[in-house]
Amino acid sequence: MIEINTKENCCGCYACYNVCPKQCITMKTDNEGFWYPDIDKDKCVNCNLCEKVCPIVNPVQRNESLKLSYAVQNKDDAVRLSSSSGGMFHLLAESIIKQDGVVYGAGFDKDFSVKHIRINKIEEIQLLQGSKYLQSGIGNIYKQVKKDLKENKQVLFTGTPCQVEGLKSFLGREENNLLTMDFICHGVPSPMIWGGYYSAIEQDKKEQLKKVYFRNKDLGWKLFSLKMVFDKNIYVNDLNNDLYMKGFLQDLYLRPSCYNCRFKKVNRVSDITVADFWGIDKLLPKFDDDKGTSLVILHNNKAKNLFYKLKDKMNFIEVKFEDGIRYNKSMITSVRYNEKRDLFFAEFKIKENLFDLIKKYTKLSFKRRIKQKIKFMIKTFIK
Repeated sequence: MIEINTKENCCGCYACYNVCPKQCITMKTDNEGFWYPDIDKDKCVNCNLCEKVCPIVNPVQRNESLKLSYAVQNKDDAVRLSSSSGGMFHLLAESIIKQDGVVYGAGFDKDFSVKHIRINKIEEIQLLQGSKYLQSGIGNIYKQVKKDLKENKQVLFTGTPCQVEGLKSFLGREENNLLTMDFICHGVPSPMIWGGYYSAIEQDKKEQLKKVYFRNKDLGWKLFSLKMVFDKNIYVNDLNNDLYMKGFLQDLYLRPSCYNCRFKKVNRVSDITVADFWGIDKLLPKFDDDKGTSLVILHNNKAKNLFYKLKDKMNFIEVKFEDGIRYNKSMITSVRYNEKRDLFFAEFKIKENLFDLIKKYTKLSFKRRIKQKIKFMIKTFIK
């Protein structure tokens, strides 16, 4: 039976929940808003399948990555502008669906929480497009993937590196019809903090939230904005000024396992890794138009073959792997633990005003402000 002795040892991937033959595992939310397995010991038969599929207890064997790396832009500008970066996911999803396949990824629920859903129509791809900066609930999705594979469907599964590894561990073998895509993950914020944040804005505006775009490009791709559409008004604020994004980027309310992530590796179990190609303006300035460019890393021949089948639908340039991740250190490095995190959650539990709380704990010290100013001046001088 799986036991979570420290919260750092659970990534919330749901593999144990999906594999349990007696359905004696439920995923319960803790007081920070993250879910963990809870086992009904009266129902448990000690089969230990939950331990066997845990990607932290038993990591999936990784093959040597091809590390084929590309800067990619979807040739359809409308698709690219509605995507977080360069529109690579849309190309892959469209390709799989045209083969009568299915696609799994993170989408908003009615209450603007995020969960994994299954789609099989091209017009549904937009439900999965765009980054969602909170952890996605998997539910029974791994079981659905297994069922689709048994029915010989082509399947594309997208998720965080830990979710992809959770799926692979649950399946227990390589599947020819399965294509997996993860991304370079900064870390996953608490769904509870997100829920509290948008609810507070709803109360302030006295309107209901209708749509959310975490990566709106009205101000450009590099200075992306959180855009929230309400009944009558629209809230837009860039990544440096929106409070939720400031807390996220300062690692204030990430899942405990994200500060020592076991899945930030070069060799991954996914077929493809995607990310924003940060640094494209320095490495390939003529290719950068601030509409979004994807970094695409192909780990194996399955990914390579599909990529080249889609090459006529994209503009792309091959780059060295080391150049691709030069400004994407989250590929291999976990974020540093924010020492203010415990104090933040302690005050949040006693119902402090969330806006004031995030402001309080994201305020930079004088020393750090000076460092950032010097860093900015150096960057400006180099340009």
